[in-house]
Amino acid sequence: MGRGRGHGSRTAAEGGDAGAPPVRDGRPAAGRRRARRWCRTGLAALIASAVALPVAGAARPGVPAPAPATPAPPTAATLDATYAAHRANAEEAARRAAEHGDRRRAAADRALAGPSRQLLAFDGRGPGLATEVLGDLARADRVAVLVPGSDTGLDTYGRFRAAAVALHERLTREAPAGTRTAVVAWLGYATPGTISTAVATTDRAEQAAPRLRALVRDVRGVTGRRSRVSLLCHSYGSVVCARAAAGLDADAIVLLGSPGTGADTAADLRTRARIWAARGAGDWVGHVPHVSADLFGTTVGFGTDPVSPAFGARVFAAGDGGHSDYFAPGSTSLANLARIVLGETGAVTRD
Repeated sequence: MGRGRGHGSRTAAEGGDAGAPPVRDGRPAAGRRRARRWCRTGLAALIASAVALPVAGAARPGVPAPAPATPAPPTAATLDATYAAHRANAEEAARRAAEHGDRRRAAADRALAGPSRQLLAFDGRGPGLATEVLGDLARADRVAVLVPGSDTGLDTYGRFRAAAVALHERLTREAPAGTRTAVVAWLGYATPGTISTAVATTDRAEQAAPRLRALVRDVRGVTGRRSRVSLLCHSYGSVVCARAAAGLDADAIVLLGSPGTGADTAADLRTRARIWAARGAGDWVGHVPHVSADLFGTTVGFGTDPVSPAFGARVFAAGDGGHSDYFAPGSTSLANLARIVLGETGAVTRD
């Protein structure tokens, strides 16, 4: 399948032989039907095996942590107090994790409690949640919100933050004189495991969508209407962004390494935001079947490939990187992401 570009979108009227059986990507209709049956069978097997087999981490005791701090919604005037409240909560979470004997979690919490960290939210319970700001949000003209995919929690937060740092550094270098930027790393939902049934359904995304809308409202409450807000949504995070899109006060939604959104087209997302999509040439998501099936009372799979012409997003170049390389310093994808965030869309390079 390669990069999956345009998969399932070619018809006879678009260059096929009108006198032969319909062909897509060189396969006759019967072959496509067999492929769809195999895809559905594989998805059903994923569900069945996950139900039948024990979850390896299920018996792991939870790490004790305090309930999250609950300051009032942030404003430009109260932002420092909000950051301080969540840092204090992270410090207490670190203390409890250390007493529990979980040194890895204690170290992650302690890092987030550092005096330079700017936390809009923190919850040390379970896998953990955190929302961190890089830059001066109160005065930002351009704001990027990063939405992560599967297997992201406090224990793995460092790699997610590294992506936010790389983007913030690029924006700082390239922003025009007088333009201020900020990046918000939003680990605001319980991400699914890569090997799990949840990663193949929209259930977690449905639960996360109201939280993402609330985060964007909070950002607007701090920056006001003058700022340009872009959501950069990686992997399963693109499903979250799609579910949140309707009514979301954003200027751009970028789908990176997306398995699909659950929507047939970009227009179906019902948002004023401009929809962008990209996939690196080395990203394994290009081999994920773009099908959707109702199985066991839930919808499995995410439908139309976001980088296909059928979806209708603005597709941009992401270079040769793999699934985890979209924010790699010096990469084609990072350069284009910075241009989108800055609003320099005419400079975005296309495939």
